[in-house]
Amino acid sequence: MCATCGCSGDAVVRLIGPDLEHDHGSGHDHSHDYASGHGPDQDRIPGHDHDPWPDQGHHGLHTEVPSSAATARTVQLQERVLAKNDQFAELNRTWLRQRGILAVNLMSSPGAGKTMLLERTTRELAGRVVISVIEGDQETALDARRILAAGSNVVQINTGAGCHLDADMLARGLRSLDPPSGSIVVIENVGNLVCPALFDLGENVRVVLASVTEGADKPLKYPHMFRQADLVLLNKTDLLPYVDFDVRAYGRDLRKVTPDAMLMQVSAATGDGMLEWYDWLRRRTPAPPD
Repeated sequence: MCATCGCSGDAVVRLIGPDLEHDHGSGHDHSHDYASGHGPDQDRIPGHDHDPWPDQGHHGLHTEVPSSAATARTVQLQERVLAKNDQFAELNRTWLRQRGILAVNLMSSPGAGKTMLLERTTRELAGRVVISVIEGDQETALDARRILAAGSNVVQINTGAGCHLDADMLARGLRSLDPPSGSIVVIENVGNLVCPALFDLGENVRVVLASVTEGADKPLKYPHMFRQADLVLLNKTDLLPYVDFDVRAYGRDLRKVTPDAMLMQVSAATGDGMLEWYDWLRRRTPAPPD
């Protein structure tokens, strides 16, 4: 059980791709699972004689908390879990910087439209920038297969009962994904407006995706999530004529929580506002190192 938020479950890194899955008509999933980070050679980071990330075993950063633990003990465990996570995040950040890769932590509540946003982004930026995706969900590889069909390399991380990705999970995903220099890696975090904001993954930027169908009160109700954002994308704007959503009030409340975050209005369904999002990504994508 995670001492920070109470979630539990071991993450499974699943490689999704036409060369890794074979449909024999039996319904059996032939995806390759590497739960421990000790898979074959392609599950290690090329260019390293040794693994730059210390072994976390089969339980990642999750620490068992006895039911009788005192509050002080729980707080101490929380601090240890986050400190360990931050160590892994710095290793991730260093590795990404050395390869000139932009890592985007994309967070939202379930159903806000993260996967549709990435499908359209992948299709429309094809040939201009390489985008790879690390897909976080508690179960299934449904969204990963959608991303693959849109033309992006993807690794699925299933967290079981876990409600967020952490830096160790990202490290294992990067081992499997092996993104090229000068590219973008988008981490589609587990749908949740609370816990993903607590865990630094080693990303360069944090993007919070909200939708007009969720209501305009989310920045005030979930301030920690929005306070972490470099960019807030307000999605499903094509539905504004049909929902009770005050865009101006939303913007005012967002500025109260995080004055420096940028707000963009987009519709992943129709494409409205997406060019501005693409420009934001391209401006932040580093050139490949010499």
